[in-house]
Amino acid sequence: MADLRSALGDARQWPVPNVSVAVVTADGTVAASVGEQDRTYRLASVTKPLSAYAVLVAVEEGALRLDQPAGPPGATVEHLLAHAAGYDFSSREVRADPGTRRLYSNTGFEVLGELLEAETGIAFADYAREAVFAPLGMTATTIGDSPAAGGSSTAADLSRFAAELQDPRLLDRTTLATATAVVFPGLRGVLPGFGSQRENDWGLGFEIRAAKSPHWTGADNSPATFGHFGQSGTFLWVDPAVSAAVVALTDRAFGDWAVQAWPAFSDGVIAALRES
Repeated sequence: MADLRSALGDARQWPVPNVSVAVVTADGTVAASVGEQDRTYRLASVTKPLSAYAVLVAVEEGALRLDQPAGPPGATVEHLLAHAAGYDFSSREVRADPGTRRLYSNTGFEVLGELLEAETGIAFADYAREAVFAPLGMTATTIGDSPAAGGSSTAADLSRFAAELQDPRLLDRTTLATATAVVFPGLRGVLPGFGSQRENDWGLGFEIRAAKSPHWTGADNSPATFGHFGQSGTFLWVDPAVSAAVVALTDRAFGDWAVQAWPAFSDGVIAALRES
């Protein structure tokens, strides 16, 4: 694993005060890591996959349905999870009919949180902790004040979540497969930080790499890669083609530095995984 550790070591050259990265293989093993694995970072939008997982647990438990009306007229839980409900990014203004555009929206996840609380009588942050974090041993992770972007966690905890995403214990495999495949295919939209995408593919709370260009993952990541990045300088991706996931947490806001550094870093990790 020397080459993999070397590839991860490139993260130490990022212009950030602190960085913690890890590679998690499909059997749940942390194959290599760099930085303090128990240091807590703000997640920003990497909160969304965690919140989506809690919503999907609620669906399997029968508290919610994917086809349940939610948000703007004609929209459902599925639309909200897939950024296809038509909401503006940060307000409840409706900018498109459900299912016609991929409008990335924090509002959609706030509405999901409110819906789950109304249906279960449990605060969303508590539900996420009880349904996802506690069973996975993610003791340092919280949703904070927003299901969209309020979370905080550690590389160690997100490595546990990355293991779950490759070998699920909390969800049926078919549910996870649906969540990590394209939902409402063919929708145009803007990928924050990377511009307009003719097909801005998304699953249920997870962004799908597909054929997007430019992108925050590497050119060598497979189209099946799924995950999320956050404006706090964080990301998590899972690439089934190499049977591994990468967690990267920093304490510098996303910007040009990340646009330049992250794809090359991911390509280096992919190359090392293929050689190992």
